[in-house]
Amino acid sequence: MKAVVMAGGEGTRLRPMTSSMPKPLLPVANRPIMEHVLRLLKRHGLNETVVTVQFLASLVRNYFGDGEELGMELTYANEEKPLGTAGSVKNAEEALKDDAFLVISGDALTDFDLTDLIRFHKEKGALVTVCLTRVPNPLEFGITIVDEEGKVERFLEKPTWGQVFSDTVNTGIYVMEPEVFDYVEADVPVDWSGDVFPKLMKEGKPVYGYVAEGYWEDVGTHESYVKAQADVLEGKVQVDIDGFEISPGVWVAEGAEVHHDAVLRGPLYIGDYAKVEAGAEIREHTVVGSNVVVKTGAFLHKAVVHDNVYIGPQSNLRGCVIGKNTDVMRAARIEDGAVIGDECMIGEESIVQGNVRVYPFKTIEAGAFVNTSVIWESRGQAHLFGARGVSGILNVEITPELAVRLAGAYATMLKKGSTVTTARDHSRGARALKRAVISALQASAIDVRDLENVPLPVARQQTARGSAGGIMIRTSPGVPDSVDIMFFDERGADLSQAGQRKLDRVYARQEYRRAFPGEIGDLSFPASVFDSYTGSLLRNVDTSGIAEAGLKVVVDASNGSAGLVMPSLLGRLQVDSLTINPGLDESRPTESAESRRAGLVRLGEIVASARAAFGVRFDPVGERLSLVDERGRIIEDDRALLVLLDLVAAERRSGRVALPVTTTRIAEQVAAYHGTQVEWTTTSPDDLTRVGREEATIFGGDGRGGFIVPEFSSVFDGAAAFVRLIGLVARTQLTLSQIDARIPRAHVLKRDIPTPWAVKGLVMRRVVEAAGGRSVDTTDGVRVVEADGRWVMVLPDPAEAVTHLWAEGPDDTSAQVLLDEWARVVEGAGR
Repeated sequence: MKAVVMAGGEGTRLRPMTSSMPKPLLPVANRPIMEHVLRLLKRHGLNETVVTVQFLASLVRNYFGDGEELGMELTYANEEKPLGTAGSVKNAEEALKDDAFLVISGDALTDFDLTDLIRFHKEKGALVTVCLTRVPNPLEFGITIVDEEGKVERFLEKPTWGQVFSDTVNTGIYVMEPEVFDYVEADVPVDWSGDVFPKLMKEGKPVYGYVAEGYWEDVGTHESYVKAQADVLEGKVQVDIDGFEISPGVWVAEGAEVHHDAVLRGPLYIGDYAKVEAGAEIREHTVVGSNVVVKTGAFLHKAVVHDNVYIGPQSNLRGCVIGKNTDVMRAARIEDGAVIGDECMIGEESIVQGNVRVYPFKTIEAGAFVNTSVIWESRGQAHLFGARGVSGILNVEITPELAVRLAGAYATMLKKGSTVTTARDHSRGARALKRAVISALQASAIDVRDLENVPLPVARQQTARGSAGGIMIRTSPGVPDSVDIMFFDERGADLSQAGQRKLDRVYARQEYRRAFPGEIGDLSFPASVFDSYTGSLLRNVDTSGIAEAGLKVVVDASNGSAGLVMPSLLGRLQVDSLTINPGLDESRPTESAESRRAGLVRLGEIVASARAAFGVRFDPVGERLSLVDERGRIIEDDRALLVLLDLVAAERRSGRVALPVTTTRIAEQVAAYHGTQVEWTTTSPDDLTRVGREEATIFGGDGRGGFIVPEFSSVFDGAAAFVRLIGLVARTQLTLSQIDARIPRAHVLKRDIPTPWAVKGLVMRRVVEAAGGRSVDTTDGVRVVEADGRWVMVLPDPAEAVTHLWAEGPDDTSAQVLLDEWARVVEGAGR
């Protein structure tokens, strides 16, 4: 006997899940509903099956193919238009006309004994046997009345309670003889219960009802869909679960990685190659699909998560459904009954209220509160660029596909035949993404100079040597899961705000230029990059007095790309040096604050025992450096800025230094003492770079280990700062601790206050209002200056739902009082 699986319905009640996926492909316990149906058919010997398809038919065909993987023979009957339950089967008549056949829905979950149903049909000599079951609430189903012999007496579709004569309903499973096709008109919509069966009964044809025992759930609503998942996990329905039951009710599929510190409270299911991190909690009736990532601190309860979903840290999912390829970012909350469609992005700290529907391909912005369904709107990110270029989680937010589109958009901004320099750090993720970037550039008629793995300052310097721009890919500082794609202009500096907006527009319009076959760009690998860099650096930065001073220094390369340039540089400086951690370590492309601190402590011990003049520790990409004095004591980054400022200003005695407005005002005292001026900039590195290019600028820094040496470059460069420091120390004949001791102590305190995106503007307005008649500086954010010289700065973060506060006073106590006062203003406005 053959079977017919009806898989052509649109499943409108299940939208948005069925907006981009046919209902039979919706997963239950990580397998499509229709696959459970086909496996049931196979268990009962019904291996030859015709599948009727209409809505998104190609997706069903592509998934199941000819049925070989299931050990079945599948053929398909395609409806050009909806033909109803009977019309769709009539459309497959050619394959069914020779023998009795079974009809079953491809979107109902059941474990009925189909063998006994077929036996009943044959024993009764029926033309049609309707499979029935008893349900507590028959209002949504067609009621069927049968006599003592099982013969159908009456059908009633979608009754009211006043019309309910029985709890026995039609499951949509039938066994039929081919003669039934004589009662179905071809190519017009026809239904079994409403059109065909009444006609058969009127003519006295043998139509029987078989009351089945077992499980049956018509997965037609979101509630029944979630219930079906729970029923499978509870063992209420006999289906095949793909995986291993590692503890009672806890199913884990092949390749899944579950940390031993994750909390699992079954029954639950974790799909193949999913990853559940330490501290995540997954509770009963949760289904986690294939390749899903559940980050630390996430909480899932009665949640159904489809394939390839990212669940960010501290997110909270309860009783919801998450469509495939969706990203749920940090601390997002999705409430009971909510449904998120495929390929959405739920921003960090956003809240999606219960029973809200978010349709596919939508973005919920960070901090948003969503209490109505998002159907037509498409809220994209306001800007691609953050503080470090285009940043995001590797293979979640930043994928090879995104890298290709970004590179294509960047190439479209440039003339055909232009040259772009590419580079990366030593991580595998950056290597993979850079290859995608290079391909996209070449395909857009751009020649590529690939530097491979080099320090970030080298990439900038090489870009400035004749390229129209550059792209550097690195691991985000302190965030090993994330990467930054950094775009440079022809000077090797970060793209200007105008350039970023232009790239934004090209990317948003998806108007990528493609080269004709003869225009495909070249790929070259420049030689002697490090020698070129160090030669240029030593020609431009004053190194007089170094050889005569006989200094000894300790250099920590942090197992990063900064170590690649050190041999050439230290050899030509003729300085006695000890280099530690010079080798590349792919497993550590960035460092946490804790590991950086531990590295500095170790560096201090080596400097003190070696009796060196000082020690420096580079960040992994050689952009920033930290200092240790001759006694082995760590000079904090904000203090190191003042030390270098004092040295530079004392030697130059004129000019300007570029500093962000968050820097201590002690810097003004140091600069003025030596006859130099401070030009305050915003906290953006772009602004520091802009001032660094100006002729009168002699120094710049950000107080976080980033230093600008204008005579060589207008961007942060750890190696250049190191060379300049050696020269300054050699010529002054002073130790770093002596220089540090002569600079007054600063008392700057900082605090970050969580602020929803929706109220950031209100917060800043309230801050200005609270300032009253006090002096206000709006160079960046709002800086309020008290009459006694104390100041506080309030700055909303451009990329996170946070407001930053800095306060400075003559001592820590007064700074703390000021910080507390303005924190109350910010928190009050954010409520």
